[in-house]
Amino acid sequence: MIVVLFAVMYFLMIRPQRKQQQKRREQLSKIKEGDQVITIGRLHGVVDEINEAEKTVTLDCDGIYLVFDLSAIASVKQPAVATPAANSNADAGNKASDDNKDDSAASDADQKSTESSDQAHDDSKSEEK
Repeated sequence: MIVVLFAVMYFLMIRPQRKQQQKRREQLSKIKEGDQVITIGRLHGVVDEINEAEKTVTLDCDGIYLVFDLSAIASVKQPAVATPAANSNADAGNKASDDNKDDSAASDADQKSTESSDQAHDDSKSEEK
């Protein structure tokens, strides 16, 4: 029974934690100059220099150079890659927004014509009095 409990604990807690640690080690080992990173203090910067011997990284934060331990890097920003599918979706979104503009312009025109007919109706009532 105790062995089963340890096995369950291993698969639910220890194994996922080890996978996460391995993924983090790989992420830190792949950092290169020019990468945009975020530190654990939420400071955003660009990697200027990596010192493997001391396990430090120098970040360029808008002209200010700061040295951090590699372990202070929380994440690496992934560069936005434009794909043809994304561009076609953006074009479709622009067409839809153009259609919405046409619809809203038409509804504005309808509203104005309704208001003018209501005003004319009100004017005719005031003339009758």
